[in-house]
Amino acid sequence: MTKTLQGKVALITGGSRGLGAATARHFADLGADIAISYVSSREKAEAVVAELQDKGVKAAAIQSDQGDPTAAPALIEAVIGAFGKLDIFVSNAAIAVQGKRIDDPSADIAELDRQWRVNVLGVVATTRAASQKLSEGGRIILIGSGLGTRVAFPFVTEYSATKAAVLGFARGAARDLGPRNITVNVVQPGVMMTDMGHASAGVLPSFPPGLMAIKRVGTVEEVAAGIAYLAGPDASYVTGTVLDISGGYQV
Repeated sequence: MTKTLQGKVALITGGSRGLGAATARHFADLGADIAISYVSSREKAEAVVAELQDKGVKAAAIQSDQGDPTAAPALIEAVIGAFGKLDIFVSNAAIAVQGKRIDDPSADIAELDRQWRVNVLGVVATTRAASQKLSEGGRIILIGSGLGTRVAFPFVTEYSATKAAVLGFARGAARDLGPRNITVNVVQPGVMMTDMGHASAGVLPSFPPGLMAIKRVGTVEEVAAGIAYLAGPDASYVTGTVLDISGGYQV
């Protein structure tokens, strides 16, 4: 495999499992040194770091709660302190609170509010902090969701809204950071059998694969490959856009 990310330092939030861990492994295969953040899964995070180090790259796990936007500057400073720079920022950490209609009085308002903090305020705060330290020509990739642009079934209203907010933020950030040749893009995965995917399948009224043109769920490796494209040299003129990796959910 060509080492297209050799010499680059990447931060992947929520990198201890699922798509974040798969992206970290893919980046390591391409030669990048990697920091991952985690909230509480220290053992899982350290296991991912060990895997990355076995691939011959430098790696570190940093505890940080994206639900607390004030924690963002310290996370970025920890990355700079450990690696000396930051070239690629992948905002992957998110939560999904689904399964209720907006008029359902039994909805957990506290958890819905935390979803907004993690998926929007935390993404904004961490991207803001990362952009101040990012190298010239750096990359920012925000992980959205196919639900950010198409809500084809009920019970996901506020989660969908948080991912739609990410789209608008990314386009504005692309304008702001373009003069520094920093690209900002959104990857919208479809259904994947991550921990979040399994949890969503348990609360939604019907499982969505039938909505895809390709009648199966995606893999984290397929999505990670798209993220790696946006992080690499071939995407230097791609910014402010959405890469949909959902098997044709948007068709």
